[in-house]
This record gives sequence, structure tokens and C-alpha cells, in this order.
Amino acid sequence: MLVTLLTSCATRVGSDGQRETHFDARYLAKTEVDRVIDTHRTELVAGLRRIAEKLYRRNPREWRKAGQANLDAAMARLFSGRFDFAELGGRREGAAALFAFSPDYSGDRVLALMSGLLGMVHAAFEYKQEFFLLDDLSEQKLYNCARNMEIAIWKLASSRDANGELVLLSNELDPVQPNLSFEREFGRLIGQLDTLSKVMADKHGRSVTRLTQSVAAAVFLPVGALGFK
Repeated sequence: MLVTLLTSCATRVGSDGQRETHFDARYLAKTEVDRVIDTHRTELVAGLRRIAEKLYRRNPREWRKAGQANLDAAMARLFSGRFDFAELGGRREGAAALFAFSPDYSGDRVLALMSGLLGMVHAAFEYKQEFFLLDDLSEQKLYNCARNMEIAIWKLASSRDANGELVLLSNELDPVQPNLSFEREFGRLIGQLDTLSKVMADKHGRSVTRLTQSVAAAVFLPVGALGFK
């Protein structure tokens, strides 16, 4: 109880140089693991936002397809908290992300891919924005979500249209001015998801089912459809 009370207090230095201690009752219902989850979720959503913006900058035709006025409007729509975009025909998570690379899809491919990935992350975090003592996560959902990020990298690098052009521009492999920023951003997300998956597996005393399929042949793994164990 003493430890819990102490961790619920925040100390800061005021404008007069004096230390001030503030008590936040909300933290009485939080464990250290809950705070770790909160931090990882915030960083993951921020990382997806950076990737989405970079994709729109590399592929401005995509937000124009959707009739958006500019990149900012497209970003606001993507991160509005909704996933029922009409042009995706009810597709979410893996189905939406995969639709982004379909030759039959003529809409905003960045929207399809990123709304799919964003939906996976929200599903992995049980559609919650903050975590408390009685909340929990599935290590398998987090693990599957990490593998889906790897699949997204491969799809971006390899999916081409009928003319042999990349469906979406991402990394630039120009030997003079290479740009691997997308791979770095996705790498951060994968590391965060894998770390949190291990934290949850240790907490539950369970192991994660590790799939051995080839990334090149893989489809996006289920996340929300797994339910919770």
C-alpha cells in the first residue's frame, strides 16, 4: 500500500524553486505494467501517424483520389477514430491493409493500408486508450500485430501494378541518396510490439505461438478476431 501511494504522487519544482508534490488518485488503479502499456500504445499510434504522413508525401495522388483538399485533411480523416470508410467496403484490419495492394482497388491506398494497420493496433490494445489495474492484453495479439508490420514492409517494397511500377512509393534505394526511413519507422513499431508481447507473456506465464511462414507468402495475421484468453 505504501509503495502504491508513493507511486501515485508526482513531484515537480515550482516557479519559486520549491518542490511541490501532487497526488493523482488515478494512479492508485495503475500498476507499473499499465504505465508501460500506456507509453507503448502512445508511441505506436504516433509511429503510425509518421508513416502515414510520409506515405502521403511520397504518394500525393492517393489523398487526391479520395477528394481530400490537402494532406492535413487526409490525415485528419485517417486518424478520426473511425474505421468504416465507405471505399473499403466494410474491410478492416488485415483485409483493409491487403486491399491497398489490390489491382481492383481505385481508392486511396494509403488510407486502406494505414487504417488496416491502425485497426490492428487498436484491436491489440483491446480498443482502450488507457490501462488500469484490472485491464489486460493478449501477448498473441501483440505478436501477430508485429508480424503484420513486417508483412506491410514487404508488401510496400514488392507490390507492383500492371506496368511494373510500385503500387505505393516508400523506401528509396537510390545509391546516391537512399531513403530507408520507412523501414526504420516500421522497425520501431515491431520492436515495441515484440517487447510488450514478451512483457505480457511473462506476466501471464505463457508463451507466444510463433509462426514460421515465409513473409513473402504470408497474409496478414488475425488480431481482433483472436478474442481474448
